[in-house]
Amino acid sequence: MSEMRWNPLLQEWVVTATHRQDRTFLPPENFCPLCPTSDQTFPTEIPDSNFEFAVFENKFPSFQRQAPIPSLEATELLPVQKAQGVCEVVLYTPEHNSSLVELPLEKVRQLISVWRDRYEELGRREEIKYVFIFENKGESIGVTIPHPHGQIYAFTYLPPKIAKEVESAAAHFQKTNRCLHCDILAEELQAESNQTGSRIVAENDRFVAFVPFYARWPYEVHLYAKHHLPSLSEFDARDDQALAELLKTVVRKYDLLWGFSMPYMMVMHQKPTDGKEHHGSHFHIEFYPPHRTPAKMKFLAGCESGAGTFINDTLPEEKALELRVIEVAN
Repeated sequence: MSEMRWNPLLQEWVVTATHRQDRTFLPPENFCPLCPTSDQTFPTEIPDSNFEFAVFENKFPSFQRQAPIPSLEATELLPVQKAQGVCEVVLYTPEHNSSLVELPLEKVRQLISVWRDRYEELGRREEIKYVFIFENKGESIGVTIPHPHGQIYAFTYLPPKIAKEVESAAAHFQKTNRCLHCDILAEELQAESNQTGSRIVAENDRFVAFVPFYARWPYEVHLYAKHHLPSLSEFDARDDQALAELLKTVVRKYDLLWGFSMPYMMVMHQKPTDGKEHHGSHFHIEFYPPHRTPAKMKFLAGCESGAGTFINDTLPEEKALELRVIEVAN
C-alpha cells in the first residue's frame, strides 16, 4: 500500500509505502539483484552483462505510475491522495565492487547524458512537475543494495525543499532581476579572489565546487554551473565534459580525505518540469556526506529533526581547505 497523506502543520505531503518493508536488505554479493544474472535459478533485474548503463523502474517504488486507491477516506483537514509518480533505478556498471569515482571519465560523461534523457522523458509527462535525480552511497546513509547505482523520482508536485528553493529564487529574481544562485556563486568566487575565507574546493572553466557559506553538513559540497544553466537540457558537449571532470574530482577528494570510500547523498537540483518559467532555476548538485571525522557521524538529532535547525560543528572555510589541498590525479 502506498499513498500521500497531508501534514497540515508543515503543509507538506508524507508518503506511506508499506510494500518497501519487504525490499532487499544488504544481500550477499552472489545474491545481488543488481548484478547480471549468472544463475538462472536466481534471476536478477539484469539479464545480461553486456551494457553500459541500465535504467529500469524500481521494484519497490515510493511512487507508482498506476498508484493504488488510498486505504482510507480523506477529510478536509487531512487530505489523502494516490502516491502517483515514477521511481527509476540507474545502474552505473555491471561491476558489483565499484562506485561512481571508479568509472572512467568518458563513462561519467555518458552518465550525464543518461540523466538528461530521463529528465527530459519523465518531465514531458503531463502529471510530472519535478524530476529528482540522486544517489545514496554507503550503508551509513541507509543503502540496502551496495551495487553502484543512482535513483530518479518523478514527482507530481514540487517536494518541500525544492518548493522553498524555487520560492526564494523567484522572490530574489522579482526584487533584483537576477538569479539567486548566480549571486551566491559570485560571492563565493569573490571570497576566493580576495583570498579571505575561501570556500572553493575545486573548479574548471564551467563549473565550481564549494562548501557553502551556510553548510549544514561538515563536508557538504555544492557543485554549480558557472553560467546560468537551468537544467541538463541546456548543456552542450563542453558542459557535459566539464561536469564529468569536476564530479570525479569531488568524489575522489572525498575518498582521499581519510583513505576510505566516503558515504554521501548526492542530489541534483534543476528546473521543475511543470511548464512554468522559473527564471531563478540554476543547475547544481549538492553532496551531503554524514561523516564529521573518520570515526564520528553527523546525526540529525533533536534540534535538526524536531526544530528544523541544523547545527554544524565545523567551519565551512576550514572544511573547504581540507578538501581543496587534496591533490587529485587526472
